[in-house]
Amino acid sequence: MTEVEANARRERWVMWGFVAAVVLLGAMGWYRAGSMAGKIAPVAERKSMPELVLDQLGGGEWKMVDHRGQVVLVNYWATWCGPCRDEMPGLARLARELGPQGLAVVGVSIDRGKRERVGEFVDEMKVPYPVVFPSPLSQVDAGLEGVPTTILVDREGRVAKSYVGAVRERDFRTDVEALLREQ
Repeated sequence: MTEVEANARRERWVMWGFVAAVVLLGAMGWYRAGSMAGKIAPVAERKSMPELVLDQLGGGEWKMVDHRGQVVLVNYWATWCGPCRDEMPGLARLARELGPQGLAVVGVSIDRGKRERVGEFVDEMKVPYPVVFPSPLSQVDAGLEGVPTTILVDREGRVAKSYVGAVRERDFRTDVEALLREQ
């Protein structure tokens, strides 16, 4: 075997190794994303969600206390966030389909001082649930690890699960349906 043939063979092995690594990492990412459902905190370990009172996009206030008895998805997002945009259609479907069964979805925009842009974005995305804003100086979004971040709250106002990053609709659906079945 000539040196040129040996180099070509080595390059093919490196390329196949790279392809295998990409496939493996992709499969691990798919498995991780696909396995986000079902790890809801046991009732005894759940902590109370803070009593949020937030300004709504169209005026008025949205209050967590008004949703006691419902399962609530509190979704922190921003107009500039690509993964937020990806997950919104699924949240919209869940709000429409599971709302009558006791689900409330609220979107908390962390866009600072851009209410008009948020309104345009909400119209463009056809968001059917309330969109709210933290008060100016509020610390509501200070502890976020990233956006999107979603908090799943049970019917008693306790945090059942937190998600950081985009979540598949089916994973939200599995968890929400589990909480809707809780008595």
